[in-house]
Amino acid sequence: MTTATLVADPVDDERVVRLSQPMLADGLADVRWLLHQAVLAGSRRIVVDLSRVTSLASPALASFLWAHRICRARGGAVVLRSPDRRVEDVLRRTGLTHVLEVQPRRSRRVA
Repeated sequence: MTTATLVADPVDDERVVRLSQPMLADGLADVRWLLHQAVLAGSRRIVVDLSRVTSLASPALASFLWAHRICRARGGAVVLRSPDRRVEDVLRRTGLTHVLEVQPRRSRRVA
């Protein structure tokens, strides 16, 4: 079963969309629907949590850009949070690190 969540923060006008690799493997309908819901809710800032994603295809990137254009027109942005190295490399190679805000993973400390 693929799951995704959309979490609203009415104070900051921010929505967090948490994605998973199985959801992306099943197609982008769920991803697009979650982004669409966030846009329709009037969000200015959409944070896409990529911590459970290991790869991204171009249709997913196009969906992020679609949402970004709308958020940007509202004075906000789409933020990609916690991509792994492979996903971050795709974002860098496509130039999307210059368009979308990317919040890197927090490194884990070894005790």
